[in-house]
Amino acid sequence: MRDLARHPELLSINTATVRERWRLDEAIDGIARAGIRGIAPWRDQVAAIGLERAARMIRDAGLTVTGHCRGGMFPAGDAAQRRRIAEDNRRAVDEAAALGAQCLVLVVGGLPEGSRDLPGARAQVKDGIAELLPYAQDAGIPLAIEPLHPMYAADRSCVNTLGQANDLCAELGAGTGVAVDVYHVWWDPRIEAEIARAGEAGRLLALHVCDWLVPTRDMLLDRGMMGDGVADIRRLRGLAEAAGYDGMIEVEIFSAGNWWRRPPEEVLAVCAERFASVC
Repeated sequence: MRDLARHPELLSINTATVRERWRLDEAIDGIARAGIRGIAPWRDQVAAIGLERAARMIRDAGLTVTGHCRGGMFPAGDAAQRRRIAEDNRRAVDEAAALGAQCLVLVVGGLPEGSRDLPGARAQVKDGIAELLPYAQDAGIPLAIEPLHPMYAADRSCVNTLGQANDLCAELGAGTGVAVDVYHVWWDPRIEAEIARAGEAGRLLALHVCDWLVPTRDMLLDRGMMGDGVADIRRLRGLAEAAGYDGMIEVEIFSAGNWWRRPPEEVLAVCAERFASVC
């Protein structure tokens, strides 16, 4: 397993971690000043400063774009909405290509409004990715399916285990892979086998880290800094690396009550320290 204390260049920051205090241009500058070499921007942040400017600033700062957040949200209540979603996902692919992103992260979406048809939503996810895939392949952008914790099945993602994500990739084929986020999969009793399965197929596209707090006070906005919770981050990273993952490791923390309130420079310094000592 890689010694992260000796390889700080492997750290990437998902800009959600500092989004409440910094615009994207400020985050690019701040991350580069901190000596961090990777970044993963969000689409709304890119739009706020303009795609061309964002791409130029990231290139000039010498940062690697470990992922673009996010595409997906495929399930819809009618055909017109599905067409709008498909168009938006193609724009997300275009943005990822312009930014030089290593992948487009897919948060696939949950139940359409008023629906209780979870199998139907999952079928729409498969169909939506299948429709997007040729466009992404032409652009050279891998699609990274990110399974989310089951508490998000209704509203954010009906793909809730790495096994489900692996099954989708196996059906859809080349150009698809998985983003493994410790926050969402640390609890999964099949995680060892499914990480190995993803690695064997060459599907491990991204590795995201933060921690699971006890208690977790908000389903979305109370993620922990690495080392502050109960997830065995180092074990999961070891599983990923044993399965062939050799990419950067992305810190993604949504923390309305704690880390978003702190000066971003402090947050980045703690991220770097915990990356070296905990991850």
